[in-house]
Amino acid sequence: MKLPPLLLAALLLSQSWAFEFIIDGEWESEMMSDQVDHFDSSRIRRSLVTSEEEEDFEAIRGSDITVKSYTVESRITARFAHTTVKSSVVNSGPNAQSIGFNVQIPKRAFITNFTMNVNGITFIGSVKEKTVARNLYAQARARGKAAGIVRTNSQDMETFKTEVHVPPGSKVEFELHYQEMMQRKLGTYTHTLHIQPGRLVPQLQVDVYIFEPKGIKFVKTPSTLGEHFAGLTKVTQTKEKAHVVFKPTLQQQRKCENCTESAVDGVFIVQYDVERETNAGELQVSDGHFVQFFAPSDLTPLSKNIVFVIDVSGSMWGLKMKQTVEAMKTILDDLTMDDYFSIIDFNHNIRCWSEELVPGTSINVREAKKYIQNIKPNGGTNINEALLKAVRILLKALDQGLIDQRSVSMIILVSDGDPTVGEIKLSAIQKNVKREMREEISLFSLGIGFDVDFDFLERIAMENRGLAQRIFANHDASEQLKLFYSQVSSPLLRKITIQFPEDSVSDVTQNHFDKFFSGSELVVAGKLKSVGSNMLQSFTTASAATMDLTLDTEADLQELDTLLSQQQHSFAGFASRMWAYITINQLLAERSLAPTAAKKRKITQRIMTLAVEHQFVTPLTAMLVESQDGPERLLADSPKDPKQGCCHGIGLPARTNVQFVSSNPPSQPPWVKHTPTQGPSQAKAPHVTVVENDPHFIVHLPKSNMDVCFNIDSKPGHILNLVSDPGTGIVINGQLVGGKKMKNNKLNTYFGTISIYSEDAGVKVVVRPNRIDLMEGKNNHSFSWAATAKLNLNRVKVAIEKEHKITVTIDDKISAMVLLHRVWKKHPFNVDFLGFYTPNNNQYSSQVHGLIGQFVNEPEVKVFNVHEGTEPEKKQATMEVKGNKLTVTRGWQKDYRNDKKHGSDVYCWFVHNSGKGFIDGHYSNYIVPDLDSFLSSL
Repeated sequence: MKLPPLLLAALLLSQSWAFEFIIDGEWESEMMSDQVDHFDSSRIRRSLVTSEEEEDFEAIRGSDITVKSYTVESRITARFAHTTVKSSVVNSGPNAQSIGFNVQIPKRAFITNFTMNVNGITFIGSVKEKTVARNLYAQARARGKAAGIVRTNSQDMETFKTEVHVPPGSKVEFELHYQEMMQRKLGTYTHTLHIQPGRLVPQLQVDVYIFEPKGIKFVKTPSTLGEHFAGLTKVTQTKEKAHVVFKPTLQQQRKCENCTESAVDGVFIVQYDVERETNAGELQVSDGHFVQFFAPSDLTPLSKNIVFVIDVSGSMWGLKMKQTVEAMKTILDDLTMDDYFSIIDFNHNIRCWSEELVPGTSINVREAKKYIQNIKPNGGTNINEALLKAVRILLKALDQGLIDQRSVSMIILVSDGDPTVGEIKLSAIQKNVKREMREEISLFSLGIGFDVDFDFLERIAMENRGLAQRIFANHDASEQLKLFYSQVSSPLLRKITIQFPEDSVSDVTQNHFDKFFSGSELVVAGKLKSVGSNMLQSFTTASAATMDLTLDTEADLQELDTLLSQQQHSFAGFASRMWAYITINQLLAERSLAPTAAKKRKITQRIMTLAVEHQFVTPLTAMLVESQDGPERLLADSPKDPKQGCCHGIGLPARTNVQFVSSNPPSQPPWVKHTPTQGPSQAKAPHVTVVENDPHFIVHLPKSNMDVCFNIDSKPGHILNLVSDPGTGIVINGQLVGGKKMKNNKLNTYFGTISIYSEDAGVKVVVRPNRIDLMEGKNNHSFSWAATAKLNLNRVKVAIEKEHKITVTIDDKISAMVLLHRVWKKHPFNVDFLGFYTPNNNQYSSQVHGLIGQFVNEPEVKVFNVHEGTEPEKKQATMEVKGNKLTVTRGWQKDYRNDKKHGSDVYCWFVHNSGKGFIDGHYSNYIVPDLDSFLSSL
């Protein structure tokens, strides 16, 4: 978001004790007129900084002044930060003088309020449409009162400046509020505060309060203020909350023991990340709004196809080129064998290192680095032809099928100036590139220095599914280039859509995204409709390296508000503010790309309405600061700066309508759900084979219309083969885990891991109580039980039902279900374990075997001589099977498909001694060495 700095200038004349506001800085052309000519020219300073060198910065300016206090407080709730900067200053000198209050704020932040109290007269800010504010301002100016604007350029910050002229002994209190959404980069949220009081302060304190409802993973406070303050930052952290405080004493602030200068001069940084239970994202509902955070991990990166387009015109000579070459060497080393790339360098001519994409082999990378090293900048700048050439190289590779259809194609442009050769009209270049582009390709623009038209770079990147970033031409330009590349070097997903039930939400922000990069985060917000349900669901679809995903999550509509009401330092209105923040930024981006003046006016009106309603100072609104007791007014304006761009650091504008879905869950095979029976005496056997608990096998024999049960008494760590079918290439194995301790002189064992492996499809699904791993060749993906998900590969479908079960279907012919059992964490004996269910109609080959697989070829079973047993309710009988006569007992086991807590009774004939005589051989013959091992011949 682009937020030019603001200046409020006030002059208190000691003779009349009345306020007069003067222009101090540069004003927009339409505001400059002869009406200001009568002002003393000595009072008009040009404060616009256009070079890349920052002016010396002090938060409090003035001589012979006493700064009583300087405090900064940030409250971050669910990634939305509200920061308040306060200072109390006294003019302790013998003469009237100007006192300045300067605050550097992030470019992506919106100022929301400013108040100033001068000798008991309080000025309070309110945001209005710019034309309204200017009219009110003009009325004050006609009475000799005015205000002004000043801009400064720095890497990630903008400067708010206020100046008030006061008589000796005057007390001035300043208070500034601004808000921003935290952006996740490389797995970290970074909150930056500039602490530069410029002098010793008796009460200097920084407080950062973080509240994340799902938990805080870590909090870091890098020593950015220097070793002088090592150990002075204190961090207090619980599961959901953190408090960071920096409070140096007056003595600790001194540069040396007897110094009168302050060592506090720099950036105070707090970094953190949140706990994520699931890849489905975090859905938060509060104050009639919702926010969905989506930041999956443990997914295999997509391969990349990159054309690097590098400006080598004469203006790149020297440090800029040296830093670019250094960065490119590191970037090229990051390419893998699965990535494809080429390099275009351009001045007035266009040169290609390779006319076609080549794989990122060590040989190709070495040759490309030699080529980069030998570049000699000279000549003009032909951006148009360079970009069109890059597009054509990618299109050729796409059309010829030379690259993976699931890969990501991108162009990375590095330039330091405007076009001077060929097509030089920026709008024409934008149209040319847009016309040639396809939706599979993204354009990322990096502008070096301040000679480049950054607004153009932003427009052309946003219009082509990319981002723009300014690179500052100094000694660390190489690090800036490498840092940007690291943010886009690991794409995990394509074509992401986050949807909600249509009858539950409205005014949803952009919910379709072209790409998701590792370590970043996608955010969607909206308003809630008044519906009867007390839950909100979201459904996310995306395309990964080898599969398509559908992920579901849900949130209680009241839970978070109740939690926020109990927190002292949380920001209760964060959800509605974040929705407005995201919406305004996306509208600003859309406005910059509006094809017609009418469309632009319509968007402009929407932005102004939202900004005034939520009190955000934007490029289209202004803050009018008025005295409570008098007619004095100041104007804090925020016009668009064409060299800086309209909306720095925001997401891409939505190019598709918001999509909604019904709330119906994904369909499942009918056998997955057990139809309840009327009672134990009338129980009908389910047409599935079951393995549950310790482990109890329930084998359904459809021809005999009976169920036969047996237990396996093995040891923890043993891997038992359940199904082994060389004909279809399917193997299903389960690994045993022991209970916490022995019970009745016996250690119970359970299935702690179940692996379903298709050798032909090259897919293995490994299920554990704490996670689910999906492996396909060298691609590994991990999922948690905390969300519902649906995963589609070429031949394998996986459906995860939150905290309940996972169903795996291979070639639509073979399916199996694993049921999750959670136990009380403090249970003295039991541990979390898995149950296994498989239908009897799976289409295995005639070669299938295993503890369960052998019964696909159903043996003939006869049960006779039924008689009373040692226990009245458990009859005994003789079973004749596989040439053996076995004594069996009538009993029951549990089917937990419908009721995980109590289960449904399944009546069966129980075979003793680990199924001896019913299964082929001894149970130990079914112990295999690995989770993907097929069974050896018995």
